[in-house]
Amino acid sequence: MKKTDKKIDKALIKVLTEVCEIAQQQHPGFEWLTHFADYRNFPHSLSIVCIYNTNEQLITTNVDEVITLINDKLLSISIKLTDLRRHVRFDSEENCRNENDGNWNERFRRTAVLH
Repeated sequence: MKKTDKKIDKALIKVLTEVCEIAQQQHPGFEWLTHFADYRNFPHSLSIVCIYNTNEQLITTNVDEVITLINDKLLSISIKLTDLRRHVRFDSEENCRNENDGNWNERFRRTAVLH
């Protein structure tokens, strides 16, 4: 990873941590989030996955609010994406337990092929 890529990743981690802290307070069941990026094709390769505890909590959340929060934080570090919805996915701990025995690495590898 190049020095500039490391700086971008560090800034991205900082703002996504802020998103996580706010979402945990404002959205019942929001647990954590993670991101993936190929910095040779950034920001187009950016993928953010928001994880809720249960499917019921995921279904009842206002995803538009979460996406707006993510967008605002990304804009604060000059990352602008035309259609952020294409870059943000939502999942649940419940789905991972049921489909991948709680193995997130396996789940991310499998779903990366699908998206």
